[in-house]
Amino acid sequence: MSEDLLFTLEAKLDELLRQCSRLQQENTALKARESEWQQERVRLVEKNELARTRVEAMITRLKSLEAQ
Repeated sequence: MSEDLLFTLEAKLDELLRQCSRLQQENTALKARESEWQQERVRLVEKNELARTRVEAMITRLKSLEAQ
C-alpha cells in the first residue's frame, strides 16, 4: 500500500472511531432521558389514578346528598 493510501485509511478510521464514540455518548444520553420519561409517566399515571378516585368519591357524596 502506498503511504497516501495508508494516511487516508487512517484518517477514515479516526473519523469512524470519533463517530462511534459520539454515538455511544448520544445513546447513553438517550437511555437516561428514556428512563426519566418512564419515571415521569409512572408519576403521572399515579396522579391520574388519585384524581380519578377523588372525583369518584365526590360523585358518590353528591349522589348521597341528592338522595337525602
